[in-house]
Formats: sequence, structure tokens, C-alpha cells
Amino acid sequence: MKASSIIFSLAIVLSSIVLGHAVINRNRPQGTINVTGLGESNFTSDLIVWEGNFSRESKDLQTAYSNLEKDRESVTTYLVSKGIPKEQLVFNAVITNPQYQQNYSNDGRYMGQTFTGYQLSQSLQIESKEVEKVEKISREITELLNQGIAFYSQQPRYYYTELESLKLEMIAKATEDARIRAERIAENSEAKLGDLISANMGVFQITGQNSGEDYSWGGAFNTSSKNKTASITMKLVFESN
Repeated sequence: MKASSIIFSLAIVLSSIVLGHAVINRNRPQGTINVTGLGESNFTSDLIVWEGNFSRESKDLQTAYSNLEKDRESVTTYLVSKGIPKEQLVFNAVITNPQYQQNYSNDGRYMGQTFTGYQLSQSLQIESKEVEKVEKISREITELLNQGIAFYSQQPRYYYTELESLKLEMIAKATEDARIRAERIAENSEAKLGDLISANMGVFQITGQNSGEDYSWGGAFNTSSKNKTASITMKLVFESN
């Protein structure tokens, strides 16, 4: 009887120890290491988009259109002479705007408006992989002023046609950078880096090189600089043992 009592008491004690150990393990938080890695690369744009526009004014619509047509022929001849293929010249539809003069009396009362003529304008766009050539033309286009053509040039926009490949390269760099950071943290804390729990990609940013541009929460996408910097972040969470 005594033996049975002793065995029963030992069983209760052992059960309590095992149960208590299980509760401790269950409530112990899982160790994790959270890191953010950066992938960054400089590159030069390989595509340029340049736009400009010119206009003519006349009281007679037909005259204004005829003069604008002559200007378009002169612009085409000029650009082709500079080495731009004619098929790359994209002329948009002509925009017609009636012009009016606002009339007021000597005491400031509005007296209506008087029709003064028409303004016709047309814009031109060139998209080319010959970046340096189009850049040079965009700076020299004021030569058309000598022909009596008021051509207004816009700032060229620069793009990169291999952007998707570059983005994949940046993700790989950012992931590797984050993994190295996690390994160092684990080593310094005398822990062992475990399995990857989660990976989240940050915003892909493109800024001008050495421009001091601010990053945007939605992702910066610089088009004004020919030389750019691409960057992306990866947030990784690892188990820590």
C-alpha cells in the first residue's frame, strides 16, 4: 500500500514538472531578427523623349493654317538635316484658339470683347535612343528663330528601356544585403540565424545622380536627369535560435 502511494505521489510530481515545462515553452516568444537591406545601382538613360511646339496667328484662319503648314515643313527639313529620321517626327493635331481683346470703359466698366484673330499651334515629339544627338538638337533648335519660326523647346525626358531587369537586380542586391546584416546581428548576439519567415519589398526609387532628390513614399521616378540612381529596400524577418 505504501509502495503504491509513493509511486502515485512521484507520478503527480513528474506530471507537474512536465506540464510546467510545457507551459513555459508555449509562452516563450519566438526569437526573430528583423533587418532591412538596400540595393542600389547607377545607370545612364538609353532613351530620350523631346517635345516642342510652334504657332502662328492671323485674323484669317486659312492664312494662319497656311503659315503653320510652312513652319512644319521648315521644322521637318531642319530636323532631318540634323540626322533625325523623318519617321521619328510625330506631329500632333493642330490646336485652334480664337483670340479676343477684353474691352473696358474709362471708368472700368466691362464693355465686352473684340475678336482679334486665331492662334494655331502644333506640337512635335521625338522619341529616340540616340540620346546625345537629340540632346544637342534640343539646345540648338533656337536656330529656327533665324527663319522666323517661334519654336518653343521643352526639357528632354530620359528613360531606361531595361528597367525591369534592373529592378530584379536591385531586389537581389537588397536581399543579399539584408541577409548579411541578419548574419552579423546573429553572430554579435551569439545566436544562430534560422529560417526566413517573411520578406517584403520596399518602394522602387529612381533619382538623379548627385541630385539630392528626396525619396517619395509612392516611389520617385526621375525623368529630368540622364544619369540616374536606382534603389530599393527589402525587409526580411528571420528566426533566431
